Amino acid sequence: MSRSVNRRALLTGLGTSAVGGLGAVAAAGPASAAGASTGTATGSAAPTAPAGHHGRPGHGDAPLIGRARGSRLHVMTFNIRMENTAQTKPGEADHWPEREPILVDLLEREQPTILGIQEGKYGQLAAIEQALPHHRMIGYGRQGGSADEYSAIFYDPRRLRVLEWDQFWLSDTPDVIGSATWGNRVTRIVVWARMQDRRTGRELAMINTHFDHESENARIKSAQAMVDLFSDGALEGLPTIVTGDFNSPAEDSGAYTTLVGDGPMLDTWSSARKHLTRDWGTFPGYEDPVEGGDRIDWVLTTDDVTAHAVGINVHRSPAGRYPSDHAPVQALISLH
Repeated sequence: MSRSVNRRALLTGLGTSAVGGLGAVAAAGPASAAGASTGTATGSAAPTAPAGHHGRPGHGDAPLIGRARGSRLHVMTFNIRMENTAQTKPGEADHWPEREPILVDLLEREQPTILGIQEGKYGQLAAIEQALPHHRMIGYGRQGGSADEYSAIFYDPRRLRVLEWDQFWLSDTPDVIGSATWGNRVTRIVVWARMQDRRTGRELAMINTHFDHESENARIKSAQAMVDLFSDGALEGLPTIVTGDFNSPAEDSGAYTTLVGDGPMLDTWSSARKHLTRDWGTFPGYEDPVEGGDRIDWVLTTDDVTAHAVGINVHRSPAGRYPSDHAPVQALISLH
């Protein structure tokens, strides 16, 4: 059922806190950057990826990128695959209780500065909190409050301060919770934030989304809505990062053409100075990833952002289990 437009009251009442302290939103960020991320992997030179990422999928101890240093930011997009425990059994690849520790392990290793997730259900957010205990979250379920899937943004408040954020629905009525009018049967959303890098003082925009899996018309209209957001809307003129599961192959789809080919965005897979992995497809469906497969999960930026390194993380457990049916995409970037 579509519900209008006291969406802010509904969202604020239901969605301000996600799990424990996880959902404390923008205004609650620390005032000091003294504890900002300074971790292990990425200084002025691009990191070296573990052999398991370059060759056969593996579970090497080293992160693909790890915690960002200096003026750089580590961005990750990750469709974590919704929890579906009632329809799965122990031992099955999709069984969330057995995927959860693998996902926690991956995120603990990588420590992205900014993480855009897709398909997360409310009950799965605690796993991200466990892996990234300092991070905070913005975004609500796509039916408002905690209902249905999230396309949330997690960010490290020791490094980034949120100045403004919002969520809208990809439809002709973007303020109507749960609306879908472009031929898609599933509600789709965008979460965006205007942020300030505490280390450099620079402002930037972060946008996360999950496009429809059935309707090409909906995907193209969704891409245009995002272009409008950062070309003529609240985020105009800011260095912009876009993460998402676009359900569209890179370089061969209407959504990609709208955003990248004819649009203002660069695909970090093409623009990065260094590739840390092979060109894995990002939707292997719990199978070993295929080199040259469709890349439907993207990290995009405007041209005032430099992509230093990019990779597709095919991390699996020692037993050969994957945390999701998607492989996360990671980029090490800096603002010009």
